[in-house]
Amino acid sequence: MNEFLQYLSSERRYSKRTFEIYRYDLQQFEAFLKSAYDTVDFNTVKTPQIRTWLAELKNDGLSETTINGKLTALKSFYRYQLKREKIKINPTVGIVRLKQKKRLPIYVQERQIHNLLSEIYDQDDFESVRNRVIIEFFYATGARVSELINLKNQDIDSEQKTVKFFGKGSKERIVPLTEAVSSLLSSYQKIKTDGLPQSTEYLFVDLKNKPLTQQKVYKIVQTFLMQTPIDKRSPHVLRHTFATHLLNNGADLNAVKELLGHSSLAATQVYTHNSIEKLKQNYKTAHPRA
Repeated sequence: MNEFLQYLSSERRYSKRTFEIYRYDLQQFEAFLKSAYDTVDFNTVKTPQIRTWLAELKNDGLSETTINGKLTALKSFYRYQLKREKIKINPTVGIVRLKQKKRLPIYVQERQIHNLLSEIYDQDDFESVRNRVIIEFFYATGARVSELINLKNQDIDSEQKTVKFFGKGSKERIVPLTEAVSSLLSSYQKIKTDGLPQSTEYLFVDLKNKPLTQQKVYKIVQTFLMQTPIDKRSPHVLRHTFATHLLNNGADLNAVKELLGHSSLAATQVYTHNSIEKLKQNYKTAHPRA
């Protein structure tokens, strides 16, 4: 297991969060094997044992999404073992993912987010300007929180008004920046250069010039979204908002896929459901016999 985890970290370059999820899931399966079968040898596992574990997780009340995530970790692990010739048969072959209920991505309505952006962050101290830039940046680029906190100064092209992201699997993509965000970034970088003690390569930092943590960014976003009626308040909600608003306003699905850094179109198509729901609402409002 340790060799596989090292592979995820060094070769696949998974994010810290994804790495920890995979490690936890494999350790949980290991604990199940020890408890139920008095063994911790992954390479002797048979398909029925995996099915029993999944059934136990279901009985414990875990959601289909959570269980499928754990199955994904196991499938990835055993593909690795098979490739390295540690096993002859992959015990996860034939085990299908549980059917999940489709949940539409949570997003902020256009009017709501425009009102919020026009009403707050009117102070000019370092943290206020930085927080404003972060919110505008999420909404303008659809960045993941891991991508944002790892941005370097050199990833911003001021002349071309673009940002370079390194997404999942270190996949690189270029996303354009709006005039408003470019202007805010310039103001923020000037305040950072003039007011903080020493230089750093990271774009978004705290008052000690240390890179921001995910927890800090979550708090910034949660504070911003506190005035919205939505239940979930996270950076990913702004990513959903970015994609949904683009599609609602006629953006090409393939273009949105590239901007989000999705590897397949299927991952992007989920946002079309929100667009269809909006279309239905407009139809009901406008059609005389709707």
